Amino acid sequence: MNAHIATAAPASKAGSTIHLLGTLVTFRATAADTEGSFSLVEAKTAPGQGTPPHIQRDDAEAFFVLEGEFEFMVAGKVTRGGPGTFHYIPRGVPHGFSNPGDTQARMLIINLPGGLHENFFVEAGDPVADAANFPPMSPPDIPRLVAAAGRYGIEMLPPA
Repeated sequence: MNAHIATAAPASKAGSTIHLLGTLVTFRATAADTEGSFSLVEAKTAPGQGTPPHIQRDDAEAFFVLEGEFEFMVAGKVTRGGPGTFHYIPRGVPHGFSNPGDTQARMLIINLPGGLHENFFVEAGDPVADAANFPPMSPPDIPRLVAAAGRYGIEMLPPA
């Protein structure tokens, strides 16, 4: 058996941060670090911000809330959850999330397999040097968002 041993200091994009839709996405492990198995990001979402409903055709997604509260829409059902809340979203299931609170909320997001979603984050978002503070909020570049989503098997849906 030739097992791959994970390192304590991941290579590639690990540690870099992207701002997208009011969320600071910091790469913690990338497809390059996991032989393509998964990607892991830490997501800090500003109050009132989040992702619109969408479907991921080619990757599954899991969320684990660390801090604050998130509102999740999964297959048309809306729930709220704080620290310890876990959601697994299979491929093809409509979903989205938002931060309904008045302070930042933080969670881990795992995408399986790795690569697709991390590349979407890079193409659709903007790199930031300061992972601790949100940049000024501005309207999203919808054509850029939709084009990047389409390249990575993500279909943006109209708001519920």
